[in-house]
Amino acid sequence: MRWLAVCLTLIPGPALAHATERMVILTLPTGWYMLGAGLAVALTALAGLMARRLPAFSARILIDRPAILGRSVTSWLVTALFWALIATGVWGTRDPLTNLLPLTVWTVLWVGLTLASVLFGNIWRGVEPWTGPVRALRRLTGRTGSIGLSRLGHWPAVAGYLGFAWFEIVSLAPADPLVLARVAAGYYLLILALAVLEGEDWLEKGEFLTLYFTMISRIAPFWAEYAGERVKVMAGLPGAQVLRLAPLSPSAIAFVTLVLASVSFDGLSETFRWLAFLGINPLEFPGRSSVYGVNTVALIAFWAASAALVLAAIRAGLPTGTFGQAAGPIMLSFLPIAAGYHVAHYLIALLTNGQYAIAALNDPLGRGWQLLGLGEHWVSFGFLNTRSGVEAIWTTQFATILGAHLLAVILNLKLTERIPGADGFRAHLPMTILMIFYTVFGLWLLSAPTAG
Repeated sequence: MRWLAVCLTLIPGPALAHATERMVILTLPTGWYMLGAGLAVALTALAGLMARRLPAFSARILIDRPAILGRSVTSWLVTALFWALIATGVWGTRDPLTNLLPLTVWTVLWVGLTLASVLFGNIWRGVEPWTGPVRALRRLTGRTGSIGLSRLGHWPAVAGYLGFAWFEIVSLAPADPLVLARVAAGYYLLILALAVLEGEDWLEKGEFLTLYFTMISRIAPFWAEYAGERVKVMAGLPGAQVLRLAPLSPSAIAFVTLVLASVSFDGLSETFRWLAFLGINPLEFPGRSSVYGVNTVALIAFWAASAALVLAAIRAGLPTGTFGQAAGPIMLSFLPIAAGYHVAHYLIALLTNGQYAIAALNDPLGRGWQLLGLGEHWVSFGFLNTRSGVEAIWTTQFATILGAHLLAVILNLKLTERIPGADGFRAHLPMTILMIFYTVFGLWLLSAPTAG
């Protein structure tokens, strides 16, 4: 491994900070971490099978009060902010590390809001930008019916998420402010038109961000439940909400498997192993244009393979004739894995680009302002250059991945109890093996050397 560490130091430009962090990780006993995590998942499943009673996952009310702001009000405020960001993307600096639009989309929204939702429930419900305008436009036009989009289930959201994943992972310039502004504005207007035609309730089924944040927030230990003008703030074990959900439909299963596959492929597509497989020298990576076509195909193929693997593991542990009624409930246990790996995978992006986002607020239009008084050289990556800093990050990532899989194992045991005839060691063995594989694979992706 010494030659690899030496070669990594030769990577120029923007890859240097990333390489430094990976160099430290390469010196850590990551193999033992992976082995320990796999054993922990296996022992948790075994202990759960032997236990006479699993945790009850009960919930209790912390606060019961009237809602402070109506959903329409917050939606309009966020709509105004959204179009201000679009204007920043069009007329602001083209540097993605100083323009607020890409920093907001890729760091604040996609990483920060995901982490907040995993902890505090569906925050997106209060900050999505469509409900207020949709209600207003339907009143103005007298629109009361629908065009039948709801009959498609979650498939529009699946298509939306696939397009989003392709744009983030494969497209040539997802962080270019002007490109992102055009894509985001076009998507907003498309969803607005469809929701006006179908009704605001369709957003929860057909809009991918709404569905995504709704699903991953189900593992939060704190969450809000709305009833009319009142809101209850609840607390319970992570996953308590999952056990109260209805079984996933086929389109919802497709969505969950796509979330799992896309974030995994995002990590895999940057590794030396993947680039070498494609015949590219990772130390001389020519850029996204060289893998544009193959990664487009590979993303879809990776999703299909992941979905087949998950569904095959579910099927292998079930009695004959029960797969149709069991796949929907059991797939709920994969929600912690989807959320946990997302948080772990993007943790460093949050710690680094999050600083750029704050610095951009200090000077949002690139005019040399000092609104927050941060100074010109406020951003610092010193924690990536120390062994203690990288060990702290790796430990956090490790704990997040392991905790998510342990929760998934326990939820799988609870959910399988509801399936007639799906009892005992045989029923859980295929899923336990799959959970171990996902744990080790996720940790390997986080520790493998990457290019770009």
